[in-house]
Amino acid sequence: MGVRKVQYDKKLCPLLEQYSKILIFGADNVDSKKLQEIRSALRDHSVVMMGKNTMMRRSLQIYGERTGNKAFLSFIPLIVGKVGLIFTKRDLQEIGAVLGKYKVGEPSRVGLVPQVGLVPPIDIVSQPGSTGMDPSHTSIFEVHNLPTISLIWSLL
Repeated sequence: MGVRKVQYDKKLCPLLEQYSKILIFGADNVDSKKLQEIRSALRDHSVVMMGKNTMMRRSLQIYGERTGNKAFLSFIPLIVGKVGLIFTKRDLQEIGAVLGKYKVGEPSRVGLVPQVGLVPPIDIVSQPGSTGMDPSHTSIFEVHNLPTISLIWSLL
């Protein structure tokens, strides 16, 4: 077994024993400076743990099987994408409020799929037809990489 995996287990397992509540949070599009600010804000009463998803899943599975606590096994499917774990004894709504202070809006980008909670992205289909907009006002469609009749004609 790898040295890093053992070291990660030695960090994570005591946290699982010590803290009564775990919050899984998504960290997509969160830079390291913002994560450090969140860690600082929570430092007095909570611990933020990041790591590779495979190591997190592995540690949770080993700990859950070793202790017989099946609740930890239910976390495993939730560890997808860039996520972190917050261990706390405080109210989770209070921790959520602290996280909310550091949430910033981000402009939309081409190819970025919005994620809401744990709902998988769905395809959005719109029927062809007139937008009813003047061709000079269709730049919103271009920003989102959606073709309009004027764009299709220019491509032909």
